[in-house]
Amino acid sequence: MARIWQNWLMVWCGAVGLFGLVLVGSGWPTASGPVTAVLEVMNGPQTLQFEPHLRFSLGLLGAVTLGWSLTLAVAFRLVPLLDPDHRPRAWQGITAAIVAWYIVDSTLSVATGFWPNAASNTVFVLGFLVPVALSGVLRPARGNGQRATAREGTVA
Repeated sequence: MARIWQNWLMVWCGAVGLFGLVLVGSGWPTASGPVTAVLEVMNGPQTLQFEPHLRFSLGLLGAVTLGWSLTLAVAFRLVPLLDPDHRPRAWQGITAAIVAWYIVDSTLSVATGFWPNAASNTVFVLGFLVPVALSGVLRPARGNGQRATAREGTVA
């Protein structure tokens, strides 16, 4: 993968992590401003009742989102170290996981009336899919026509 796409994906991970931190902040009244602004964008200005269960849910979601961004950043750094024959499978797995998140999250967002979240998810997932598609990392490695099989550890 070209350096520009590697850098882009690390910035993308940073954006995921930043959003996670915004959600984590909802756990404390003094740090709820950013998450309030996000929720107003998604469903218009309204009085939010930051009851303990909402603070817990949003904060927990933020922790998971932050962890997801850090996990992806590590994966993006490690995939290039794999044998070239195994890199496309790793990228395909990462891509399938992100697309699965997109489908579930966006469907739930529309079904519950928070369609602006689905719209922002679309921009977000395109920020991943476009560089991955353009970089060619999903295509099998070019070589001498041989590839190692994972089960046997031999060349097929």
